[in-house]
Amino acid sequence: MNPKLSLVIGILCISFSPIFVKLAGVSPIGCAFYRVFFAWLLLAPYCIAKRKLKVERKQLLIAVTAGIIFASDVAVWNLSLLKISATVSTLIANLAPVWVGLFSFLLFRKSGGVLFWVGTAVAILGMVVLVGYQHILHLELNTGILLAMLASLFYASYIMVTKNIMAGIDVFTFMFYSMLGSSVFLLIVNSFVGTSIMHFSVHVWLCFLGMGIICQLIGWLTINYSLRYLESTKVAITLLSQTVFAAILAAILLNEKLEFNEIVGSAVVLGGIAITFLKPRNQPNKIVS
Repeated sequence: MNPKLSLVIGILCISFSPIFVKLAGVSPIGCAFYRVFFAWLLLAPYCIAKRKLKVERKQLLIAVTAGIIFASDVAVWNLSLLKISATVSTLIANLAPVWVGLFSFLLFRKSGGVLFWVGTAVAILGMVVLVGYQHILHLELNTGILLAMLASLFYASYIMVTKNIMAGIDVFTFMFYSMLGSSVFLLIVNSFVGTSIMHFSVHVWLCFLGMGIICQLIGWLTINYSLRYLESTKVAITLLSQTVFAAILAAILLNEKLEFNEIVGSAVVLGGIAITFLKPRNQPNKIVS
């Protein structure tokens, strides 16, 4: 599959995640657990049948670590979804491009280029408009916003860790071990906090199944595949478009209405995405074999 098309499919799929969490209306940690666990259950028979379980020790450690980071991201994000709107939570949690760009520069001295930083600056400006500058100046950030920002840090870490392994491991093999790590980690967290993961209605179980198949299995298989061929910074920036689809779905399915500053801020953030994809003058197209 074309990596860019794969990325688009993945973004469309994960855009349903906040909708399913809101519709389920149960423990956010339980939602996170069943999202990855159901996806792992569906993927496991295929991996076993196709003998895709062979993995090097280093790859195994990285995959499990990535799974724990991803589990932390989903759990924290789900918590924020119960405190603020699906659209705002999704947008803040997708600030990952800012962190990916900063981490890439600070750790690997890899610059994303002038347009990347201009686009990132525009996206940050959009975030200020969305949240409200007066709240930022007075540090009046509610718990939902802080949780979403923490989720964005986990999200960025996952993208960077995943990028370093995807070129040398089969996507299905990586997903098998990373989701296994996520499931075990979230099961332990659920046991520690004492939240129930049983005795749900049929409606809730269907939401869990939808998250597992659409958001996790299909969504992240296609996104992880695209990470093998596309730059992590560009993938992270493109994932911000998830906010648009999540906002449309939230308006239709959840009857959520955005405030004026949220609409303007979202538009500015997405404008920042567009800037990062502009090509500098006289720069030839990059050919990837």
